[in-house]
Amino acid sequence: MSTAAKDSAGSAARGSKSTKDFKKPTPAALKGAIQLGIGYAVGNLSSKPDRDVLMQDFSVVESVYLPSEGSTLTPAHHYPDFRLKTYAPLAFRYFRELFGIKPDDYLYSMCNEPLIELSNPGASSSWFYLTSDDEFIIKTVQHKEAEFLQKLLPGYYMNLNQNPRTLLPKFYGLYYINCGGVNVRVVVMNNVLPCALKMNYKYDLKGSTYKRRANRKERLKSSPTFKDLDFQEMHEGLHFDAETYNALMKTLQRDCRVLESFKIMDYSLLLGVHVLDKKVGSRGGRGDSRRGQKVLYSTALESIQGNAKDPEPVVDDDTMGGIPAKHKDEKLLIFLGIIDILQSYRFIKKVEHSWKALVYDGDTVSVHRPNFYADRFLNFMGTTVFKKINALRGTSSKRKRGSLYAAKSASQEVLSPLRPGEEKRTQSMDHLDGKGFSSSNQPDLVPKSSDLAHVSFDLDCPRDEEPIFSSQSDTELDVYL
Repeated sequence: MSTAAKDSAGSAARGSKSTKDFKKPTPAALKGAIQLGIGYAVGNLSSKPDRDVLMQDFSVVESVYLPSEGSTLTPAHHYPDFRLKTYAPLAFRYFRELFGIKPDDYLYSMCNEPLIELSNPGASSSWFYLTSDDEFIIKTVQHKEAEFLQKLLPGYYMNLNQNPRTLLPKFYGLYYINCGGVNVRVVVMNNVLPCALKMNYKYDLKGSTYKRRANRKERLKSSPTFKDLDFQEMHEGLHFDAETYNALMKTLQRDCRVLESFKIMDYSLLLGVHVLDKKVGSRGGRGDSRRGQKVLYSTALESIQGNAKDPEPVVDDDTMGGIPAKHKDEKLLIFLGIIDILQSYRFIKKVEHSWKALVYDGDTVSVHRPNFYADRFLNFMGTTVFKKINALRGTSSKRKRGSLYAAKSASQEVLSPLRPGEEKRTQSMDHLDGKGFSSSNQPDLVPKSSDLAHVSFDLDCPRDEEPIFSSQSDTELDVYL
């Protein structure tokens, strides 16, 4: 065979192999390989001495082949042969130590019991797994997302050293597994919404309005994830005391500044609302399961509190680290975190925003330039979603809306057959299918809130300075990537 023919055959083989990427393998084999691979990587890392993280550590990739019959370096197993790659192992070890995760506890969480598969309410094709102790989420990511996370690590390291209190995702490991000819890349993160407490409401909030309504299929789920327009229809906002509100908004503002500097946009705030019952211990289905180590700064309340040296514990078994809040006369626990940050505003996203802006109102679509996206995100969170309790004293509205439960019933009522005379009080089924258009073929719009510059967060910045960060040039931002 000629050299050209060999090259052609090799290219064809590589092309054929690449088409297998991201196809779903056997669930049991995938979960088993993930758990065995992570266990091997963490155990192998224990033999390496502790030292400071160096710049080259962020780009290190360790690869090992694990045949089912075992080898001199790897254990035997009953899964198909697979190859494991561990990205930046020393850097991720540092991150785990920073958040108080001991190697033995990490191994126990990952390998002691089978992973629990979760449903994905988003538009991505990712698969999610939860460890049995409710501590960690394992998410599959695409090649470009894994590559972007690698580039992000030096800046992520710097940000965590400056501010470990953050609502950004807490990354604990990045791995690649080729099992049965299928390539899977997974990232291990903190679990934002504890399953040991029932989430009466879940929201994926972006601050945008274009198609930001849960569709009918999502609403029919036992635990649906609602979106921005749903939140405005169901709630008047979640109220916090002034100190908590200021700490929350200061944390969000700092995190958005970091994301903007890396040209990251299209992220969401994952928000869970637990309504406190009068009965003690309103737990979810796995309330009696073993709680693992309390991961440092892993809960919502810990993530926004400013004093990192506070010796008093802020997490107990009843609140699970939730942030106390109110809605009308109901007491709530709020769980939240910023998710989906591995989206960079590059060429494809610029093109996507350009054509959407031509068809729809450019300010309402999800995809936007990072600086605009951050400003709109903060404005929506600070004026619509989160509010100060003392702001209620100045209101004299006589309108009384129902409680959270009544709001949920009204939202789900649109899924029932309409009775005569109720058409005007109920949304149409087309409205629920995510189309969200009025008769004028315009997208549903959230009523515009006052500009964020007029909202006081009582932050450390002087009053004459706007809390919104200024945009940076593309040249300045490129140095981070």
